[in-house]
Amino acid sequence: MQTPASPFRRGPLPAPTDKATAEHILDIRRWTDKLISVRTTRNVSFRFQPGQFARIGIASGSGGTIWRPYSMVSANYDEHLEFFSIIVPNGAFSTKLAQASVADSIYVEKQPYGYLTTSRFVGGQDLWMLATGTGVAPFISILRDPEIWAQYDNLVLAYSVRNTSELAYRNEIAAIAQEEPFVEHGHKLHFAPIVTRESAPGMLNRRLTDLLQDGELERNVGFPIDAGRARILICGNPQMLDDVRQVLTARGFRPDLGRAPGHFASENYW
Repeated sequence: MQTPASPFRRGPLPAPTDKATAEHILDIRRWTDKLISVRTTRNVSFRFQPGQFARIGIASGSGGTIWRPYSMVSANYDEHLEFFSIIVPNGAFSTKLAQASVADSIYVEKQPYGYLTTSRFVGGQDLWMLATGTGVAPFISILRDPEIWAQYDNLVLAYSVRNTSELAYRNEIAAIAQEEPFVEHGHKLHFAPIVTRESAPGMLNRRLTDLLQDGELERNVGFPIDAGRARILICGNPQMLDDVRQVLTARGFRPDLGRAPGHFASENYW
């Protein structure tokens, strides 16, 4: 059986437009057969706020380029960029990404996008980050920002997946509080992993919206989502976003609309 030709090229790529740079892959981590992290070089001029995303491109077989948005997992001060992806069956982009090898080249647009950042909020002492699946990516970048740790009294990450094997980065997340320069304020981090389709020690095992509705998430963390203190970022699949927004709205929380400061903001990660 003949192996399909790789969509990647080794070495330099011609820039498809003046809005992107060609970067090469430094490392690939395959968490499961459907989850993959890709680390690339980073152009020295690329700047972003933790929580933002970039559009990355792969050359298509027809001579064009396929683009998809991915949040940065890496810190805004890292010399590399890292992206976290689910492999969609027959997906035009992700199935090509699954064929990637170290030293292959991809495109990264020079301009970052997105408003899932703490800079949008006015006030707040507790930052709640609610994620499903690969929607955890921007929150890992946020948790690696020393300014965020100085800004908030508490940092809460609720990270929901179906099976324990899909809890990518869980060890890295738990270890952040033990790293410099965060160790002095390690007590601020409250990590609540959630697995919905199996029971696992130390993990919640119900849907995130259910945990919000009956207060179990807050009891697990140890304090309430208080409108006077809480600012909430939500990232995940569209249904999860709709459900969580409805729960929060029913509890009296307002979306942050820029012109009208509120309590929560969301981004569709699908």
